[in-house]
Amino acid sequence: MLLHELKLNHPRKYKKPRVGRGGKRGTTSGHGTKGQKSRSGHRIRPAERDFIQRLPKLRGFKNKPLSQKTQDVNLGAVAKKISGASVNPKTLSEARLIRRADWPVKILSDGKLEKPMTFEGVKVSKKAREKIEAAGGKIT
Repeated sequence: MLLHELKLNHPRKYKKPRVGRGGKRGTTSGHGTKGQKSRSGHRIRPAERDFIQRLPKLRGFKNKPLSQKTQDVNLGAVAKKISGASVNPKTLSEARLIRRADWPVKILSDGKLEKPMTFEGVKVSKKAREKIEAAGGKIT
């Protein structure tokens, strides 16, 4: 047995009037005669939608940050990886502490610095500055 073969136990005694299908009874079903509003599936679109559709469809994220993201490096990692006295973006990228030497770098204060080092071409946080100067280093 299939779904379309099912039958009611007590079929209807009278047929329901089929509204809005032409004929005599219930002809227009409250939609009036002719015109866009009387048609099936009619929907008057708001004017804003037409303006939106006229705009070109541009892909991609539009509010990208204007400044480059800083690469953060901890002071302890610098002390472990770099043996020389000078620290700059080039030496940091050679030690694989940063990915790119042309992006801005900031030194953070996590870790200890035992020997004096010269930091050049990098930004330094306030606590990291105190630790570097306490170890006898310089920031240029």
